[in-house]
Amino acid sequence: MLGCKILQEHLVVFTFTHTPLVFFKKTLWKMVGFRPADVPPSAAVKFVGAGTAACIADLLTFPLDTAKVRLQIQGEARGSAATWSGSAVKYRGVFGTIATMVRTEGPLSLYSGLVAGLQRQMSFASVRIGLYDSVKQFYTKGSDHVGIGSRLLAGSTTGALAVAIAQPTDVVKVRFQAQARSLGRARRYCSTVDAYRTIAKEEGICGLWKGTAPNIARNAIVNCTELVTYDFIKDMLLSSTPLTDNLPCHFASAFGAGLCTTVIASPVDVVKTRYMNSALGQYSSVLNCAAAMMTNEGLRAFYKGFIPSFLRLGSWNVVMFVTYEQLKRAMMAANHSCKAYL
Repeated sequence: MLGCKILQEHLVVFTFTHTPLVFFKKTLWKMVGFRPADVPPSAAVKFVGAGTAACIADLLTFPLDTAKVRLQIQGEARGSAATWSGSAVKYRGVFGTIATMVRTEGPLSLYSGLVAGLQRQMSFASVRIGLYDSVKQFYTKGSDHVGIGSRLLAGSTTGALAVAIAQPTDVVKVRFQAQARSLGRARRYCSTVDAYRTIAKEEGICGLWKGTAPNIARNAIVNCTELVTYDFIKDMLLSSTPLTDNLPCHFASAFGAGLCTTVIASPVDVVKTRYMNSALGQYSSVLNCAAAMMTNEGLRAFYKGFIPSFLRLGSWNVVMFVTYEQLKRAMMAANHSCKAYL
């Protein structure tokens, strides 16, 4: 009887500690615990993980992005898009801009265009980040040696493809972020759906793809700088320092990528924002927009909103890449545990 009782107790303990749920939790904790995964994630895992991580990063950094847009369009000529974008309000610095918006328009104004922003990230980041490794492998034909040329080519390809797919969401996001809320002025767009409908009706379907050229240029630069810099910094840290493929390594790589990307992409980003936000006929082309900025406001106009751009892009990169790395491991752990119990 005593032997049976001991055996029964052992079975109970074994059953409790080896249930699929507990096994899954242990595996998930082990994988998500900032240690590299044993099995490389599939393209589908990277695609979904990148979109989800980008949405999480957007939720946390959207006010900084809105402040950046307001600072970038500040100084445009009156009587055009500036009339409804609220450029009459003088914004000073990122935190001054946020404070002014909260005081004059309310806290929700900081998240104006969030729906379009999340739509953009799910369609945009999934392609440009999630497919980067697959496209890089395609260009290297599966070779273990990946040169700078293949990385840049992969970044340009996924960046351009993402813009072609997600451009309408970017246009609507920028328009929402640019329009100021005030008691005496009617808002140009009432909702995200209304914005898509109104732009298509007033400017044609091509209006939803307005600024595609500068956006492709901007995102080719951003994607190449962001992903290639992250790749290189991460490889350098893994090979030259005691760091392993874990949180500190991901954090340092993402921060460096954010800084480099902001410095290089800021001029194109300002022109893209101005052109997307412009009224119909305000600028004859992207180059005309850039020339007008140079003539009326000087070279410094191309770096308007630099601090919020860096704060936003730097923090966005940190949140996105750290979350992305962990989501990949969590999804692979879930997939592995499911297969183990099928």
